[in-house]
Amino acid sequence: MNYMEDRHARERLDERLSSLKPVDRFQPPPRGWMRAIREALSMTGVQFAERLGIRPQSVDTLEKSEASGGISLKTLARAAEALDCTLVYALVPNKTLEQAVAVRARTIAVRDLGRVSHTMKLEGQQSADSDLERRIDAYIRDEIRPRDLWKDP
Repeated sequence: MNYMEDRHARERLDERLSSLKPVDRFQPPPRGWMRAIREALSMTGVQFAERLGIRPQSVDTLEKSEASGGISLKTLARAAEALDCTLVYALVPNKTLEQAVAVRARTIAVRDLGRVSHTMKLEGQQSADSDLERRIDAYIRDEIRPRDLWKDP
């Protein structure tokens, strides 16, 4: 199986993730989502603590840990439940998965073909640059396997 055969799976996942872009729409409020939602609900820290089963003094620490990014997903999920919310967790690629794979495959092909080209040049057998794109495409199609894409050279 070559890397092109995984294209449909990448495209389906890219489509699902596209609704999460631009990601800046999901930037947390300065003091975190928990505090913003709790205050919007007019819920006191004491009431929130009761719903979480923690001491009231711990609410401030909990909210600060979320705002600083130090909270665990498990704790955040418990807080979301206490606020009658659903925790949504996702990794959103900076470019499409298809673009990431294409760039990586091209990098590998250029590197590997460059080694061959250097040897051929030394032997006086180099081919024209116009042929390079065709050779790169063929190399990606025929030689690169999905599991080899992310191996370090």
